[in-house]
Amino acid sequence: MKALTFKRYGKSPEIGLTDIPRPSLKSDEMLVQVYAAGLNPIDNMIPTGMFKPVLHFQLPATLGSDLAGVVTEVGSQVTRFKPGDAVFASIFDLGTGSLAEFAVVPERVAALKPANLDFVQAASIPMVGLTSWQALKERANLQAGQKVFIPAGSGGIGTFAIQLAKLLGAKVGTTVSTGNIELVRELGADEVVDYKQQAFEHQLHGYDAVLGTVRGDAIEKAIDILKPGSKIISLTGPLDAAFARARGLNVLLRLLFGLMSRKIRSRANKRNVAYSFLFVRPDGDQLTEIGELLDAQRIKPVIDKVFPFDQAKEALEYLAKGHARGKVVVSIKP
Repeated sequence: MKALTFKRYGKSPEIGLTDIPRPSLKSDEMLVQVYAAGLNPIDNMIPTGMFKPVLHFQLPATLGSDLAGVVTEVGSQVTRFKPGDAVFASIFDLGTGSLAEFAVVPERVAALKPANLDFVQAASIPMVGLTSWQALKERANLQAGQKVFIPAGSGGIGTFAIQLAKLLGAKVGTTVSTGNIELVRELGADEVVDYKQQAFEHQLHGYDAVLGTVRGDAIEKAIDILKPGSKIISLTGPLDAAFARARGLNVLLRLLFGLMSRKIRSRANKRNVAYSFLFVRPDGDQLTEIGELLDAQRIKPVIDKVFPFDQAKEALEYLAKGHARGKVVVSIKP
């Protein structure tokens, strides 16, 4: 079968389509024919080696984390799905990838595809949906009437997180360029800052949570818009010691991650603000709940561009430019 793989870590990972054996199944796994694969920024970060101490792949490795497709085979212990079922899932952090004609999907991470979505739309959802759910509902415990800052609101994570925060009853602030103001307003954003015209830290005040979605110094600046007792949940780093402990990493990495996050934690502590790094986990039960919201049209997918499978590498390059409005998806089986 064909898959988009990388051969090594570093500046020359040799990303390209190649033929690999069709994977075999364990008893709790399913073989899914992939119809579409949604792309996420971390798909570009993995081949650089940035997460090599944390994410483990056998090289050459298949890229991609999100998928939607049809179950073709199930392991002996699989009970919730059968061949012919249309499903969607994130297989991030499972040592395998979704940019392939077939993918192995553990039963516990899959959910039935919402009936009102096509495969491309469904494939755009898993990682951004689960990340938003775990950040806003679990980590931030966002409540009705609270205020959450979600920068880069027109991006893949932003377009989903804004909608979920509004469903939770929160008020949302975000940053976008001039051309994307109308989009995030339609999604429900209450306070919108054009980052090319104004500094958000001078415009926004009294927030209860920040979802760190962009690299650079935006998270440090966001401390100034928060109330005491608020929370910063970062998706982009720096990694912290709590994350290292949760993954069972060695003492050296715990110390290293602690040093990496020392500056931001120190600044946050002075304002009585809690900082934490979030690494999304695949979760079929949560994805089922997200699917129900999509099926009820309480949240809608936002897709920027769809690439054919033979242009999957170009799709990753397009995503890396950072200008997508919503998600970038690769159509593998039209």
